[in-house]
Amino acid sequence: MTERKAIVNESRERQSTAAAGSRSTRAAAVIPSIKRQCELLKVARSSLYYEPAPTCVVDLELMRIIDEVHVDEPFLGTRRMTTKLRKDHDHQVSRKRVQRLMRLMGVTAIYPKPKTTLPGRGPLHEVYPYLLGNLDVNAANVAWAVDVTYIPMARGFAYLAAIIDVYSRRILSWRLSNTLDARFCVEALEEALRRYGRPLVFNSDQGRQFTSRRFTQVLKDAGVRISMDGRGAWRDNVFIERFWWTLKHEEVYLHAYENLWHARSSIEIYMNYYNDRRYHTMLNNCTPATVYDESISQALPLPDHPPAPAVGGSTEACHT
Repeated sequence: MTERKAIVNESRERQSTAAAGSRSTRAAAVIPSIKRQCELLKVARSSLYYEPAPTCVVDLELMRIIDEVHVDEPFLGTRRMTTKLRKDHDHQVSRKRVQRLMRLMGVTAIYPKPKTTLPGRGPLHEVYPYLLGNLDVNAANVAWAVDVTYIPMARGFAYLAAIIDVYSRRILSWRLSNTLDARFCVEALEEALRRYGRPLVFNSDQGRQFTSRRFTQVLKDAGVRISMDGRGAWRDNVFIERFWWTLKHEEVYLHAYENLWHARSSIEIYMNYYNDRRYHTMLNNCTPATVYDESISQALPLPDHPPAPAVGGSTEACHT
């Protein structure tokens, strides 16, 4: 009986071994060759054997310099970065090479990309003439200006609206928002009027936030003359544009805001510094707050002026 079991077990082992060998043979027959696999996938056979070459020493040195320059001057694009490498670091590189290395590093110039001024359309949006051309801005509260700019963050972006006194360069109020609507602009305007009185003229571009009836009605109720830039005429609002440049190079580009709360807290600290402690060459090395307060203490009451009439229902704006 024992011998019979042994013979049966030996026979089963032979059968299983033969079956396994048959299966492996069939599997090997099914798998196509590398050449056939490349033909089926429509790829070059040489690509299977390609090993990428390591980055050369010169490229590594260029990437190190690009990284250092980008930290100090994050607004440089590939054209100016190429010039910087040629003139300041004695590397005769082409712009295409700089573009390739910056793409490899994930480095891009930081600048406001989305449009922050969109035209308002329809009967609820009115455009007013530009009044600052012949206006003698010789004191605080003669003219205010407003604008909106793009603020980059680590995750997404925000919009900043600020109102500036043209004479003293003081920032009277500001608001940060993650949506580009009239609400946060109206809030900034109402705060400025509540804290500092009213100006003689209020200037803006022709963005839909400022041409909306909700915004202009606040100015009309306060007896303020409304002024708006010409289409695409960014120089008409150059006062606030200069401040944007200062803010972004001294504050925004030096910080990676994690969220809206972080951006608001950091910008608030800079606004206080800009108004109260930053000396301006154009203000005889005085601070905006000092110039504003001295002007107000010596100023006469502003005369009453009827609001300027609107010049049309709507128009396109090209200012970004």
